[in-house]
Order: sequence, then C-alpha cells, then structure tokens
Amino acid sequence: MIKKYILAIVGFIVVVGILAAVKAAQIKEVSSVVRTVPPIAVTSAVAQSVVWKPLQKAIGTLAPLEGVTLAADADGVVTKIHAESGAAVKEGDLLLELDATVELAQLVAAQAQEKLAELDFKRTTDLVAKSSAPRNQLDLAEAQLAQASAAVNQIKAQIEKKRLRAPFSGRVGIRQVNVGQYVSRGRGLIPLQKLDWMYVNFSVPQRQLPSLVVGQKVTVKVDAFPAGFAGSISAINSEVDAVTRNVSVQALLANPQQQLRSGMFAQVEVELPAGRPQIVVPVTSVSYASYGNSIFVIAKMKDAAGKEYLGVRQEPIKLGDARGDLIAIEEGLKAGEEVVTSGVFKLRNGAEVQINNTNLPSAQVAPKPDNT
Repeated sequence: MIKKYILAIVGFIVVVGILAAVKAAQIKEVSSVVRTVPPIAVTSAVAQSVVWKPLQKAIGTLAPLEGVTLAADADGVVTKIHAESGAAVKEGDLLLELDATVELAQLVAAQAQEKLAELDFKRTTDLVAKSSAPRNQLDLAEAQLAQASAAVNQIKAQIEKKRLRAPFSGRVGIRQVNVGQYVSRGRGLIPLQKLDWMYVNFSVPQRQLPSLVVGQKVTVKVDAFPAGFAGSISAINSEVDAVTRNVSVQALLANPQQQLRSGMFAQVEVELPAGRPQIVVPVTSVSYASYGNSIFVIAKMKDAAGKEYLGVRQEPIKLGDARGDLIAIEEGLKAGEEVVTSGVFKLRNGAEVQINNTNLPSAQVAPKPDNT
C-alpha cells in the first residue's frame, strides 16, 4: 500500500517537472522574439514660405453712421406713438405726436383771419385800380394779409414741433415714453440709428502713424460674429493723445444685414503695407510646453541595425503671428520641410511614423466654419 502511494507521488512530480520544462521552453521562445513598436499614424504638411502683411491689432468700439436720441421740441402730453420699438423707419416718417389741440384751434382762427385779409386785399386792389381808394389803403391791406399769413405759418410751425419725425432712415430703438405721459422740452423720447453702415473707433500707437492712410483695409471681429467684417479707414485724427500717445482712427464697414450694433466691443486688425516672407505651418503642428514649444519634422532615419525608416525629429521653434489655422515659425524650421500636423502628443524624438493624409485638419488663413 505504501509502495503504491510512493509511486503515485513520484509520478505526480515527474508530470509537474515535464510541464514546467515545457512552459520554460515556451517562455524562452517568446522572449527571444524581437519586439518592434508599430509606426504611429500621423498627418503631415509641407512648411510654406508666404508673405503676410503685418497686422496692427487694436481694440475698438462700434458706432452708427448716423445715430441720435430724438428729443421733444415742445412741452406736452404724448397722444400717439406711430413707431414701436425696433421698427424700421424712413426719413420723414411720423414717429410720435404730442397734444396739439390748442394750437389746432388757434390755427383755425388764424386761417379765418388770413382769409378775411385776403378778401380785403382783393377789394382794395380793385378800388385802387378804379381810383376809388388811395394807394396807402392798398399798402395797409397788403401788410395785414402778410401778417395774417405769418400768424398761420407760426401756428403751423408750433404744431409741427409737436410731431416728431425721423430725420433719416434707420431703426428705432426702445422708446422711452408712453401714451398719456407728459414730457418737457428737450427730453429724449426715441433713439434712432442708421445701421446699414457702421463706424469702428479705435486707437493705435503713434509709431504706426506713418503706416496709416485713408482707405487702408481693416478687419473687424466681434464676439457675436467671429467670422469678421471687412472695412477701410475713413478718418485719422489730426492730433495724438498727449496722455496715451495714441492716435484715434475711424474705419467704415458695411452692415447690410444690420448684425452689428452700436456700442459693441470689437477687435480690429489693420493691414500694414510692408511685408516679409514667413514660414507657416498649421497651428496643430505645434507641440506646446512650458519649457519651450517644438515641432516634429518628418525625415528618413536609420535604426541601430542600419535599417532605414520614416521617423520624426523634434525641433525647438520660435513662434510668430497666427492667422486663422496657420502660424508663422520664426526660428527652427525651413521652407519645404514636412511636419506632423496631427498626433503630435503621441510622438517622441526618433519615433517611426506612417503618413495618412486622407483626412487633413483645416489649414486656412481665413477659415469659415459651417455654423457661422
């Protein structure tokens, strides 16, 4: 019995030993296989040499081509409002009326006096022609008619002062009065602005004054519409601010859809005349880091065994201006070199890459997203 147990134990040990030997051989075989990291898929672009006109950036404020808050020219009670808030009006349209019942009654009386003076003038004219009345009576009748006509015109002018009309075509703002409200002379009633064209007022340093001319192109961007609006300089101030040493500039831009409104904060870019060649690449090519920015240049390399492969070389760079999806590289890159445009966060110096430019990221100087 004991002998059987001993034989069983020995058999078990032999089986375990055989399994251990087989496993050790498998591990040795796997570990002897040379492991290689597969190439990293990236997109690429060739660095281009382009001439960008230098830009002078400034902060501006939008103002209407014509804008005013219409005020009352006489005291009175508001009886009618013809233009509601936000309405588009044309030059001469009646916007608001004040109570003019007293003036209208006075006008009826004055017109009656004018009619009487006119009849008296005609009768006196006939009498003088027949030598039945002296010449001085005709002069008196003519003067009385002129006085009566002047009285009528005076009352009509007083009535017109109580009718607020649009001095130019534009869009009415939020009215500041209601029907039945008493207003005094000079009080603001309704804002009116012409929005088809807009001014943008901004300031630039005095050193840029020689580079500015009337008609120079500008690009205006606002937070609400980041696509930008094209315009041109319409006026340059004749003096420089003695405190800031900046010169005030005004540019004019079209606003046919009236998207821009007065008072908007704007970012202004003025195209300066002189330009120089710049090496530009897509913004996505840059690897940003606190210790310095870099870029991965694609080039043919050799591994330790002398085998050639397509790899990347990390180069420190100095960045320049950025425009749209492109950025200028002032140092660290030459025109014609191919750089990685996506997947830079996966790369290291000397890593093997595989280029796949089927879906390239956007790289435009003036991109226009579909949702704008």
